Amino acid sequence: MDLSFGKEYEEFRREVSRFVEENKDRQPAIGPHSLDTVTWQKKLIENGYAARTIPRKYGGFGAEPDIIKSRIISEEFGRVQMNSGLGGQGISMLTPVLLDMGTEEQKQQFIKPTIHGEMVWCQGYSEPGAGSDLASLTTRAELDGDEWVINGQKIWTSSAHVADWIFCLVRTEPDAPKHQGISFLLFRMDTPGIEVRPLVDMTMTASFNEVFFTDVRVPKDQIVGRRGEGWQVANAILGFERGSLATPDAAHSRLNGLIELMQQETINGEKIIQNPQFRERLMKIQGRVMAMGYNDMRLFSARINGNKDTRLAGMIVKLQGTELRHELEGLAIDIMGEIGLSYNQNPYLRGGGSWQRHYMYYLGLIIGGGTNQIQKNIISERGLGMPREPKAESKQE
Repeated sequence: MDLSFGKEYEEFRREVSRFVEENKDRQPAIGPHSLDTVTWQKKLIENGYAARTIPRKYGGFGAEPDIIKSRIISEEFGRVQMNSGLGGQGISMLTPVLLDMGTEEQKQQFIKPTIHGEMVWCQGYSEPGAGSDLASLTTRAELDGDEWVINGQKIWTSSAHVADWIFCLVRTEPDAPKHQGISFLLFRMDTPGIEVRPLVDMTMTASFNEVFFTDVRVPKDQIVGRRGEGWQVANAILGFERGSLATPDAAHSRLNGLIELMQQETINGEKIIQNPQFRERLMKIQGRVMAMGYNDMRLFSARINGNKDTRLAGMIVKLQGTELRHELEGLAIDIMGEIGLSYNQNPYLRGGGSWQRHYMYYLGLIIGGGTNQIQKNIISERGLGMPREPKAESKQE
């Protein structure tokens, strides 16, 4: 039985492998948005390794979807933990929604600068009283002539302190049912009336923020979809968000880094990779990473072939992916023993402290982007068709 991909794909693998070998020592470190990472992003797009299927007229590479080529890119980049380019809310979440639901003018204005790293976005969704029940949001927008006037507050707003633009859910029809009175607006973060206050998270960095809006005026045409129908746009965004929070490609790359660490660290002169208990834990994680990768291929194949019945397969990505990454990073910390407890500027840090940082980060993502407990309810009800949990009847006085 011949399980090879064939001549075309083997040549493509050699092409990707050459790029990796020629550039692995030139790539910027995976980290904050910078001139180096923007330059790298543009290089990846030019070669078809980022924004691969986004049309050229919107700044992408313009290739036809191909599940095998996408897998080859992932494998070759993951082999050396190659920087696979910029991500974030604008690239991973807003861009695919604009491609599906935006006007031609919005596509022309926003997609190219976003995927090229020239326009950084944040997401205005959660509020102090609207987290898991997002549709309860109270930030309001009232139409005053040709402008929306926005007042309210958002919280847990990642990257708001560095973002150029925000895509924001606001209530425009206060008397409508809560899912039907919401609109989806786009506006600049330097608009007068916006205040950003940083929040320090478990990684000891201030990547979250509170954002306050006081009479913020936004042109009325900066809306995606129809007025009062922003919940449909919001749901589309949430689907892309849950799929981007713990991608199989990133897990595969991280797994390779874990294997390298196990080949370097020792106990009593013996490499950790030879320890049967640690090796068993590694193999369990490796099997889950492979399963997530195959599920990702299934989802990609379904999108290519127009199969919409992938709700259950898509729902498990965030749930399984975040828990998998938390466990993977935790194994790395255990492997390092007491060194695994080091943090910040400790001279004994391995990998620049990335193992400890990601361990805490993915613990946060188990909660963020919709808690995994809520995600289990969604999977059971919408994916498996199980009945909703009955609500207790309110007592009448």
